[in-house]
Amino acid sequence: MNEVLSQDEIDQLLTAISTGDIETEQVTQATDQRKIKIYDFKRPDKFSKEQIRTVSIMHETFARLTTTALSAQLRSLVHVHVASVDQLTYEEFIRSIPNPTTLGIINMDPLKGSAVLEIDPSITFSIIDRLFGGQGEGTKITRDLSDIEASVMEGIIVRILGNLREAWSQVIDLRPRLGQIETNPQFAQIVPPNEMVVLVTLETKVGEVEGMINFCIPYLTIEPIISKLSAQYMYSSVRSGGTTENLNTLKERLASIGIAVVAEIGSMNLHVRDVLSLQPGDTIRLPNTRTSDEMVVKIGNRPKFMCKPGVVGSKVAVQITKKLEDVSKEEFEELAVEGEE
Repeated sequence: MNEVLSQDEIDQLLTAISTGDIETEQVTQATDQRKIKIYDFKRPDKFSKEQIRTVSIMHETFARLTTTALSAQLRSLVHVHVASVDQLTYEEFIRSIPNPTTLGIINMDPLKGSAVLEIDPSITFSIIDRLFGGQGEGTKITRDLSDIEASVMEGIIVRILGNLREAWSQVIDLRPRLGQIETNPQFAQIVPPNEMVVLVTLETKVGEVEGMINFCIPYLTIEPIISKLSAQYMYSSVRSGGTTENLNTLKERLASIGIAVVAEIGSMNLHVRDVLSLQPGDTIRLPNTRTSDEMVVKIGNRPKFMCKPGVVGSKVAVQITKKLEDVSKEEFEELAVEGEE
């Protein structure tokens, strides 16, 4: 903010200039001192500092999960942590990585476009050596992956993507999917060279081998959720118990889970010797149980409904008559006692 001089200060300044105590050039230099920020129009900043910080927090969770997953799979000490989060052009990213390397083209569904997961060759061959029974020692091999090695790394990347989905869960229900693996960066042109990207660099250590894992996300891909990349949004999601997308995902997963549903006709107590002596064709008579009596439907060993037995066509079936909440406690205990007699 510019300072406003009082009339007395202006008079003193003019007096000092007229008497020669202050040179005119000094006043001009003091006036021209401004804070100038260099702005490159070829590299416009599209991510705010808060958004970069939020991306960093998300991928710290990703790094922690990946550390645990790789340590368990490789049976070796693995350490992954976020080294930096920067924004740059896609061309600068492509030029900064070695050739050949391991490049996974990641479909960022439901977001449009793709991202790139790049694994340093030293880390790649250390993982392959470890999975093939070696000690995971570092090598200076610079070659393309064989078909078998590419298949092994595909499994590793797919496992890593599961951690990525969990790390992004507070922002969006991301379903990352591996499209293909490339070794030449020039064949991984997912966006124009001048397009801005956010680059997450993860320092990775497998045993004694150190390297980098880079995760490159184009601005065009992340633009639809750019407003959600704030600490306030993430913390509000945590306080509210998760986003709507997470709730819908949870419902979808629960809907596809199989669970045992049992219509219990009755029960009785038998000695072990009686059970051991049972043969095909033997009949067990349930006391005080008739086909017209209502039965209890158990879902996962938990009584939930009352029902009546019957048939539908040629199949045995039951008809739900009431919810168990509608049955009084005394009535249910009475049914249980009758079954045990």
